[in-house]
Amino acid sequence: MIYTVKGDQISYGEVIGILLIENYVPFIPGDVANATTYSYPVRFQRIDGVTHRHLFDHDRSVKEKVFEASKKLVKEGVKAITGDCGFLALFQEELKEEMNVPVFLSSLMQLHFIKEIIPAGSNIGIITANSASLTGDIFGAVGINFTDRLIIKGLENKRHFKESVIDEAGFLDTEKLEKEVVGATRELKEKTHNMAAILLECSLLPPYGKAVSEVVNVPVFDYITMIDYVYSAVIKRNFNGYM
Repeated sequence: MIYTVKGDQISYGEVIGILLIENYVPFIPGDVANATTYSYPVRFQRIDGVTHRHLFDHDRSVKEKVFEASKKLVKEGVKAITGDCGFLALFQEELKEEMNVPVFLSSLMQLHFIKEIIPAGSNIGIITANSASLTGDIFGAVGINFTDRLIIKGLENKRHFKESVIDEAGFLDTEKLEKEVVGATRELKEKTHNMAAILLECSLLPPYGKAVSEVVNVPVFDYITMIDYVYSAVIKRNFNGYM
């Protein structure tokens, strides 16, 4: 087999490009920003000067920084681009038109799929980093027009989440955070009796998905379910077996 150089790439094989906002939290295995989360190579790219506060405020003035970071990923050969904050949904429509690879910035994009696999009269629970910022503008940016079926619970007022993630204290206690996420899940259950699925919006929450699933007997989606799905579409595998 003969291989050829691709542009001015100096490394190969990193299929998924991941945009990282400046959020100084210990990113544990299972987090979008931890490379050991994946069974395949990924490439990270920091968006210089963009923080979670910009995104919580729906600050579109940082658009060019998001675009520049994305262009760097494409130049380095990634085949698809995602991010590490669901509120990057703000830039989904414009970015997908500018890049020549698939773009799937927000975990919220899975809501379309989730809605189609559950009964029409049921609801979807969402656990988010900031419920006050998860408004119609964010949902509209990824084409979600069925917000009446979404039951939302934010973590912004949970003591340890606020301290470690929003206020960036520099440390993270996984046991405390898991208790808060499980507590939020129980609160969602109390809000509705017909919740058929849960989406963990925040990129820090996949490590706690198993604990969530043990509280509610419904499918639990998160950033990693989405990233793995797209990876399986852009990189196909051979099947070996017997009959």
